[in-house]
Amino acid sequence: MEWVFGFYGIQFIVLLILIFGSWFIWDRRFKTKHGQQVPKGFVRTNEVSIDPTTKKRLVVYFNPETGERFYKEE
Repeated sequence: MEWVFGFYGIQFIVLLILIFGSWFIWDRRFKTKHGQQVPKGFVRTNEVSIDPTTKKRLVVYFNPETGERFYKEE
């Protein structure tokens, strides 16, 4: 019976590590894609969106060489 608790306990711990790890990695990746200064090589597009969490307007910039997008706060 103890091995059943150990088996499911280890799976639960691994699942928690994956959930928290992916949350922090995703959060860091998203935060590097917006700000006030537009990096070199980015071109302004006509796209404007409103961030649902902060209610700020974000203008979309696009890098034609890499396909990367950048969101500038206004």
